[in-house]
Amino acid sequence: MADGHVFNNILLGGRGGTNTGQLTVHSSGIRWKKVGGQGESRVLNLEKSNILAVSWMKIPRTFEVSVKAKDGLYYKFTGFREQEVNNLVNFIQSSTGITAEEKQLSISGRNWGEVDLSGTLLTFLVGSKHAFEVSLADVAQTQLQGKNDVSLEFHVDDTRGANEKDSLMEISFHVPNSNTQFVGDENHPPAQVFRDKIMSMADVGLSGEDAVALFESIQILTPRGRYTVELHLSFLRLQGQANDFKIQYTSIIRLFVLPKNQSHTFVIVTLDPPIRKGQTMYPHIVLQFDTDFVIETTLAMSEDLLNSKYKDKLEASYKGLIHEVFIGILRGLSGSKVTRPGKFRSCLDGYAVKSSLKAEDGVLYPLEKGFFFLPKPPTLILHDEIEFIEFERHGTGASSSQYHYFDLLVKLKNDQEHVFRNIQRNEYHNLFDFISGKGLKIMYLGETQTTQGGTSVLAAADDGVPDNYLEQIKEGRGGSDSDEEDEDFIADKDDGGSPTDDSGEEESDASESKEFKDKPTKKESKKEGAASKPATKKKSKDEDEEGSKKRKQKKKKDPNAPKRAMSGFMFFSQTERDPLKKDNPGLSFTDVGRALGEKWKKMSAEEREPFERRAREDQKRYKEEMAGYKNAPANRDSGNESDSA
Repeated sequence: MADGHVFNNILLGGRGGTNTGQLTVHSSGIRWKKVGGQGESRVLNLEKSNILAVSWMKIPRTFEVSVKAKDGLYYKFTGFREQEVNNLVNFIQSSTGITAEEKQLSISGRNWGEVDLSGTLLTFLVGSKHAFEVSLADVAQTQLQGKNDVSLEFHVDDTRGANEKDSLMEISFHVPNSNTQFVGDENHPPAQVFRDKIMSMADVGLSGEDAVALFESIQILTPRGRYTVELHLSFLRLQGQANDFKIQYTSIIRLFVLPKNQSHTFVIVTLDPPIRKGQTMYPHIVLQFDTDFVIETTLAMSEDLLNSKYKDKLEASYKGLIHEVFIGILRGLSGSKVTRPGKFRSCLDGYAVKSSLKAEDGVLYPLEKGFFFLPKPPTLILHDEIEFIEFERHGTGASSSQYHYFDLLVKLKNDQEHVFRNIQRNEYHNLFDFISGKGLKIMYLGETQTTQGGTSVLAAADDGVPDNYLEQIKEGRGGSDSDEEDEDFIADKDDGGSPTDDSGEEESDASESKEFKDKPTKKESKKEGAASKPATKKKSKDEDEEGSKKRKQKKKKDPNAPKRAMSGFMFFSQTERDPLKKDNPGLSFTDVGRALGEKWKKMSAEEREPFERRAREDQKRYKEEMAGYKNAPANRDSGNESDSA
């Protein structure tokens, strides 16, 4: 084994629920990263200096490795094979100097035994074997019931329930008076001694503490409602009239502060795992603050704690804009990173552009490391997840106003697509320059190429490379030339439309017109009108309705049309899907796709080349078949009356 080793499909258990990810063990510590999902995912880094002990155990169907950290937290990694455990244990010992201890699992089913309290870990032993283990850092309350029973209540964490059907909420121990491990007297029976021991080691009292800071009647867009937001030492609480969420800070991945407009500012709390309301998951909590509202608050925290644990992180009191005070306190308590708008500016010098996603109106923020659509559905897309981006013509109708807008298609490496619709045409250059400046692939005239910058690409278009869509944007074909903001902007609710694969082929002027959904320009319409029969000045109401119905009818796909070209990733998936399912029979269809996407993402250019070569050959095949298909008499578009005259 080299200076590190990677293990896939490893489950991380503990506070926050069970998640599947990738475990990397190296000489400086252990790193686990969640696999799957979109946007930033949960990452756990355990430095060698923070690892207290390591143990391993054979459990049903697999092996489990447990890691105790010096900060009191306890982590379980499950999903190892026997040979992997042996290699892992040897590597940990040689690189960190920590000897892993082997433990035996009790499978007798007995529920009486002994309790071992070591650090912040409670282990219940049946004989000399382990029945179960509980991290005392997860204990919120402990109570003495009668003289012999002690109950432990665990922290409520709404992010844990997102991935778990069942969560441990309470456990009770019966400690008889004859117990010799926790010796007491008449006034303090063994159960009382056991409870006092738990009290000295657990995180007791944390759930009932007063809030460090309180923000009342805050408007939250997802999950929708007005909530009182309480910031405690280790968790965030959202208390509303119908819902009450409690979120551990360990579930917060990142914080975003994004100005919505002059009146309001978004603050987004990104979670992994997400919170759940019914069957709906909320990976992003979107709070909306009044931008100009100023508050003054003093933290409910002792001076000793403020000067020790939170030194240089928090201040005793705050005064300023409400969203800045909120983000400052939350950042100090949770230790989360904060992302603000980057260098992108819209044509109106804003930080976002108006758009719509899944028939919902909102704004799209081009950030330095990703895109964020808000407010609903809040969608975070990192640049590393993007396969390519394509600028598309907007809409399928015959209205001349369709050329005032364009759509932005974002294709992810896992084959998922997001289409941001109804972006105003005067944002084209700003978006194009920003995206190309980030080195992202742009599907340009039907071919994927990596641009070196928006300026060079636009210059190439002016030097003779035909960019039909850019010309439409420049000319404002089919509508007014005004670049002013459309204040009465209404999103197009049509969710149809898909990128064309043959938009880069050179065609005649008539073919180009058909590519724009048979939308002729004003000049072409006048010429055609002069060549054909004189057009009547008025049409009856029935004719207008009939024509409108025809325009709204969707064009059916011809079964004789050539099969679309496949991407390199699709060829890769065809080859690797069956072996992956054979090695991991328990993976769902979604997990298989995620695993394939992760593997493709980590492959080098040389490893991808055989699949990319097949994709290029298939693209060539598609173009040749498409050319023959278009030239076939049965597939020719009859066009306008003037074309057939």
